[in-house]
Amino acid sequence: MIPTELKRFYYIIKIHLEYGLDELLSKHQCTRILLVRRALFWVQNQHSDKSLGDRLYLALQELGPVWIKFGQMISTRRDLFPAHIVDPLSQLQDKVLPFDGFIAKKQIEQALGGSLENWFSHFDVTPLASASISQVHTAQLKESNREVVLKVIRPNVRSIIDSDLKLMRCIAKIVQKAQPNKVHRLRLLEVFCEYEKVLLNELDLRREAANTMRLRRNFKNSAELYIPEVILKHSNETVMVSERVHGIHVSDIKKIKKNGTNMQLLAERGVHIFFTQVFRDNFFHADMHSGNILVDTTNPDNPKWIGLDCGIVGTLNNDDKRYLAETLLAFFNRDYHQVAQLHIDSGWVPYQTDVDEFEFAIQIVCEPIFAKPLCEISFAYVLLSLFSIARRFNMEVQPQLILLQKTLLYVEGLGHQLCPQLNLWKTAKPFLEKWMKEQTGAQAIINAVKDQAPFLAKQLPQLPQLLFISLKQIKEINQRIDQLCQNYRQSKRRRTTGKFLFGTGAILVICSILLMNNSYEEQLSILSGVVGVTFWLLSWRIYRQ
Repeated sequence: MIPTELKRFYYIIKIHLEYGLDELLSKHQCTRILLVRRALFWVQNQHSDKSLGDRLYLALQELGPVWIKFGQMISTRRDLFPAHIVDPLSQLQDKVLPFDGFIAKKQIEQALGGSLENWFSHFDVTPLASASISQVHTAQLKESNREVVLKVIRPNVRSIIDSDLKLMRCIAKIVQKAQPNKVHRLRLLEVFCEYEKVLLNELDLRREAANTMRLRRNFKNSAELYIPEVILKHSNETVMVSERVHGIHVSDIKKIKKNGTNMQLLAERGVHIFFTQVFRDNFFHADMHSGNILVDTTNPDNPKWIGLDCGIVGTLNNDDKRYLAETLLAFFNRDYHQVAQLHIDSGWVPYQTDVDEFEFAIQIVCEPIFAKPLCEISFAYVLLSLFSIARRFNMEVQPQLILLQKTLLYVEGLGHQLCPQLNLWKTAKPFLEKWMKEQTGAQAIINAVKDQAPFLAKQLPQLPQLLFISLKQIKEINQRIDQLCQNYRQSKRRRTTGKFLFGTGAILVICSILLMNNSYEEQLSILSGVVGVTFWLLSWRIYRQ
């Protein structure tokens, strides 16, 4: 580690100790290292009067964006973590300590190249929301009196992120070099690079604007999800302007219920939105914590989700989508052999894996899961269990699936907050079955023709010319093949003649040697030798051709 990385590492441990977070690791083997903390850091818990959840919230907030996102993910899983941890961490979703609104105003003016009064009739210096990387302020467009929100990147946030990323890369390299055989399947550097790309993409609001526009287009006129419109002419790399939408934060369960909202339908729509994004559009919102989700309750019987902050999105290739869908369906049907075979076919586990042994390992872990009612089975837990089993069979970490797993944790956590009896299996299975039918058989052919129709229509006028060119090329290829065949036959004849001359020459030379000792046949010996050597020369010349 270089000095700057050591300095950051020291600071991280110091903050953890200042807030007494080492007690979270009290039953972990790694805590043995912390026994020497007094000798190295001389740091005591300076916030012993606060609860553990509050201390964790304050520490993660002080450490910066990378750590805040970790806290955001924990805050969505009330089914996995206790309330005294989750409740304080939920503030990290949109109530991170804000920076000065006048600094934000100055940054926006620098980015837009002029005073805000040129474009906005009103700007509120008090932030509407504050997150790990950016801050949001409300305003009103001068030209249309339309309510908008301005999102601006936090000052100096890039240096903090770069510092943590360098430290993480360094640690990943050290671990990978120290234990190359044990951590090879974890693909630490690949996972880190994927995470680094996602995090740095969030710092460019032009990318978020593009993501938002694409999601909005995918769900145009949808009754399930609304994505706010981006005002492109006032947006750039560090500032993004979009329409202001009103709704209730999805985490405010009491207010949503008080409105008379159909909670079952709202929760099921959240699951359906996720699977639609993954399998229909292959473009999913990968940061769906409650701070980024509002609920439009203007029609309580027909509630709609509102998606914000589209900075992080994920995609899967067609093979991964198909294998994932088939794996989930096979699990639904308790076809463990199919689950095992799909892991091998996809390349997630080595091809030489014993499929029967793998199947038996999956069955041992998964059968007890089905002893519970389906509504009590965690969708995310099943996936994690499957991947945990697969790791015992040398499954390598799949970086492309990490965002999907994280998003699934978010979606399931939100779904169970809204409706504890939500049956994700019942909601997801029909969708997956329908999607699989569309990928195979006659429907798949029809869809493929539909997809290719614009291309085919464009190429149709050129079809006669393309046909003529193809026939001409075929004729030229046939001529070349005939020429090659003719050359081959000639070459074969030459080789046959050369072999004959070489063999005959060899016989004549041998005869010449044998006759050389006979004085009566001396002239015949010389003649035989000359003819034999001549045949050799002719054979060599033929081969040279």
